[in-house]
Amino acid sequence: MKKVSCVIMDWAGTAVDFGCFAPLNAFLKVFQEQGVTITYRQAREPMGLLKIEHIKAILKMPEVSERFRTAHGREWNQNDVAIMYQSFEKHLFASLQDFTTPVPGVVEEQLRREGIRIGSTTGYTDAMMKIVQPGAAAQGYIVDCLVTPDHLPAGRPAPYMIYRNMTELAIPSVDEVVKVGDTIADIREGLNAKVCSVGVITGSNELGLTEEEYKTMPEPELYTLKQEVRERMMAAGAHYVLDNIRELPDLIHNLMNKK
Repeated sequence: MKKVSCVIMDWAGTAVDFGCFAPLNAFLKVFQEQGVTITYRQAREPMGLLKIEHIKAILKMPEVSERFRTAHGREWNQNDVAIMYQSFEKHLFASLQDFTTPVPGVVEEQLRREGIRIGSTTGYTDAMMKIVQPGAAAQGYIVDCLVTPDHLPAGRPAPYMIYRNMTELAIPSVDEVVKVGDTIADIREGLNAKVCSVGVITGSNELGLTEEEYKTMPEPELYTLKQEVRERMMAAGAHYVLDNIRELPDLIHNLMNKK
């Protein structure tokens, strides 16, 4: 990779919302309303998908399916998914504006000065991003292109959002693109698009810590958690895994100077 023309960033958990808590809280409430208890890990596992697909992915987990069956006396169906998604939107929209703060270090002007465009993909819809994007911009995080799964054949892990970014930003080759994200779905999205796929640990959904928890956790425990995330991302096929988004400019420079 001798040239990087575009970096395509995920939003929640990568660029904004340290720890990716806005959707997490909404998912927990939705399942509680159905009399079904889910764990933080179960709620986080499909993160990065289009949100209605995220609900389906949780429902398909054997333990969750069994709890739904016990609570309702039947299997879940598409009508249940539609009802739960409506509830999810209600809960998410009620709190989304509180989760638009950029992750420390993500406001990076050095790449822009070098002519690198900043694209973005997300598991949020257009309507959700009408809250997130202005909130982030007001705090200094601005992208050149935003693509949601709306009006595309599919969201993550399909590659369509990345290709739409490339079209909008006139990027001529997948060889000039780096995709950065905090979930397994992000990594697979990059791989399916045949671009360089990079995971980021600090602030990620996969790590699942608030900023305060991250700062106060004993170093050995934090190191162990980070290593577990790194291993999951590498196992998913990530080309590189960053400890912190602040490392991105150095990675880009190394990629362009790689022989």
